[in-house]
Amino acid sequence: MYHTRFKGTHYEIGYRYGSLLFSKGKYILENVPFEITQERMDYAESCLPHYRQWFPSILEEIQGLADGQQCNFNKLAGVLLTMYCIVPQQHCSCFAVRNKQGTFFGRNSDFLTDIEKLCTNSIYHFTDHGYGFTGNTTAFVEMEDGINEHGLAIGLTSVYPSVLQPGLNAGLILRLVLEQCKDVKEAIELLKRLPNGSSHTFVLADRSGNIALVESNTRKTVVDCPEETNAYVSAVNMFYLPDMIPYNHELMDNWRADERYLTMEDMLSKQAVTMTAEDCMDLLAGKYGFMCQYDRRTGKDTVWSVVCDMGAGTVYRVEGNPGRKRFREDKRFSMI
Repeated sequence: MYHTRFKGTHYEIGYRYGSLLFSKGKYILENVPFEITQERMDYAESCLPHYRQWFPSILEEIQGLADGQQCNFNKLAGVLLTMYCIVPQQHCSCFAVRNKQGTFFGRNSDFLTDIEKLCTNSIYHFTDHGYGFTGNTTAFVEMEDGINEHGLAIGLTSVYPSVLQPGLNAGLILRLVLEQCKDVKEAIELLKRLPNGSSHTFVLADRSGNIALVESNTRKTVVDCPEETNAYVSAVNMFYLPDMIPYNHELMDNWRADERYLTMEDMLSKQAVTMTAEDCMDLLAGKYGFMCQYDRRTGKDTVWSVVCDMGAGTVYRVEGNPGRKRFREDKRFSMI
């Protein structure tokens, strides 16, 4: 896993990142695991007005990235703005739990072993606008999970889309939440307003003990925000909230999503009341059932895992499969 630290305006950060990769002979457009088709180019162009309205600074960052890579902005946008929208990869597991011991957030990122070495943990601090955050990703400026300086954590899982229409995608929506929201309440308010271009879930937790599950696609957004003292939410690559179930695509390979969901639900339903950060790590490591026990010979594996102890403000991460490697605390990012 690469580790990057960025400080500056969005454009400066993008340019620095693109230049750094370029200097090491790493060219983004030559390492994309899908074809950059005319459909992707056209779709990305149709999404640009929504990004100009809701997240113009990310377009500045992508322009900086393109300039640093010495490549065409439109072609790079055809990669980044279409992720999670056009034939996305369906995997990852995420949960949040609250009890008298505290509030905890956990996520496994499952991806292709061919590009696991490109996974990145980044720390961002902005001089133009936006809250600082630390996040993990397989997709450059996109983020797949993270926690910001105010102690808001969020993680995504991708769901196969039933309808394609222009809007913001899951990885960039997640970044927008990290940069603009202090807590779960603010995040939900923003998520309900955004034009959505992908099908996905978000699990959220904050330092005040609020947790939530958001299931969303281009047609609908549904929120589960439990208020009980002991509560949990979980998500994989299918919708489970009643109003969203009709949008599931049952025929797609979702990397045993049902098994992962049942493992989390079974363990959380029995032990949420007493869970600690260590129990969250054990759940993600597959000690309670199937979570990360992929056969690497198939080209699939869990490529990182993260647990956040929201009350303590601590972040733990495994750079690889948590069933084979140990979680370690990351002390490089400080919350307010």
